[in-house]
Amino acid sequence: MDDRGARTWAEVEQTLHRAANAFLDLGECGELGPDRRVTVFAENSAETALAHLGALLGGVSTVPASFHLTVDELAYVLEDSGSAAVVTGPETAEIAVAAAHHAGIDRVLAWRAEATAGAESWEDFLAGAPDTAPPDDLAPRPHLLYTSGTTGRPKGTELPPTMFAGGSTMREHVARLAENPFAAFGTHLVVGPMYHTGPLTGMRLLVAGIPVVVLGRFDPEATLAAIEHYGVESSVMVPTHFARMLALPDETRARYDVSSLGLVVHTGSACPVDVKRRMIDWWGPVLFEAYGATEVGTTCMITSREWMAHPGSVGRAIPPFEVRVLDTEGNACAPNVEGRLCFLDTTGRGVVYHNDPGKSAEAHVEPGVFTLGEIGYVDEDGYVFITDRTSDMVVSGGVNLYPAEVEAVLVDHPEVADVAVIGIPDADMGEALRALVVPVDTTHPPHADELIEFCRDHIAHHKCPRSVEFVSTLDRSAMGKVNKRALRAPYWPTERTIG
Repeated sequence: MDDRGARTWAEVEQTLHRAANAFLDLGECGELGPDRRVTVFAENSAETALAHLGALLGGVSTVPASFHLTVDELAYVLEDSGSAAVVTGPETAEIAVAAAHHAGIDRVLAWRAEATAGAESWEDFLAGAPDTAPPDDLAPRPHLLYTSGTTGRPKGTELPPTMFAGGSTMREHVARLAENPFAAFGTHLVVGPMYHTGPLTGMRLLVAGIPVVVLGRFDPEATLAAIEHYGVESSVMVPTHFARMLALPDETRARYDVSSLGLVVHTGSACPVDVKRRMIDWWGPVLFEAYGATEVGTTCMITSREWMAHPGSVGRAIPPFEVRVLDTEGNACAPNVEGRLCFLDTTGRGVVYHNDPGKSAEAHVEPGVFTLGEIGYVDEDGYVFITDRTSDMVVSGGVNLYPAEVEAVLVDHPEVADVAVIGIPDADMGEALRALVVPVDTTHPPHADELIEFCRDHIAHHKCPRSVEFVSTLDRSAMGKVNKRALRAPYWPTERTIG
């Protein structure tokens, strides 16, 4: 089910069989290359879910690309991932065609986009393949996901073993998918964009026979209405979703029955204590918080009842991870002592970036011990608390944003002498980007809207600053360094300078 209507299980099965066989045929013809990889660049829809799952069943690795990307940003992902084709929808088809041309890719498959020049019909692609069950002895291939980069280029990483069901054959893989904790519940609701790992859970649940409802764009009241109408039992959300639902008038929230919910995992960014308390009071102890990263999956988990006893914690480390808090000398910190938050991957894998062993090494403090770029402490009971961030990253609405990417754009504006981008408090998104700009002409600075529009011409809109402030200096050190924590401090009510 999506915004356009429902599909029966027979229709879903037929589509998946045709998609798997069509992709399998492309692979056998050599059109997909050795990596057997295609990019899915589309807004949320039933087709988006079925394209990812059909490709998986056909032995293909998909690259879930953010539908906010510009032509140049998408072209980089296509080239770096080695994708041989792009699958897209009507809202994103034109950008997909332009990016594919830039990347030297000939095949763009688009649903409901007959008028888009350069794109082939997804519907015809499926119709040309048999609807018989594809072979189940294919090797499953994980997604390749991209995270924003500190140097302006995103980093690719395969869906880690903690998130990927694995198995030597598709038959074994599908059996493992049915063991997903979400599979113990009924109808699953997808509210986040399906280029993130959490929302993609819904796609994988289809093979376990779990009905899935896909919302095109998040709307707080529409979400509550869907929960009641479909008897939704599980979902994955981010704190911004909670904040927007709580912002609805009391009478609106009371109008909808959410008692069907049994498991709601929230992730992506820190949830304000007051927001989480109100959600638990409203929905009951169904919230589970997952802390981690795309590169490694979930490193810590906490239930609602545990959180009520340890408010503000992101939980205890879960296998195969063990938590480490290190001081500036690399020594282990005592309980309740703040330090650099790290994790030991007992499998030895740690963080692995696609085609970039250098970046993979930089993420580790020693072999198998990695950091997600944050500062925190562990209490006597082993519960992890995050207090600050060491990496120059802002988490807004559950999305990682890297100021360096924005700074690299703004510094090229002819009226900008210097710039630093920071995260400031935002009641809705947790954090929002603000550009601190030193203008070339301090008496006649450029208009803030002009600088924001300049950013939007070069990078995806969600990466652009929401506000601009003109300053006389950034107080750079003799080595040209900027103290971002000092720049953030005036905007935050406490010593904590992250959301």
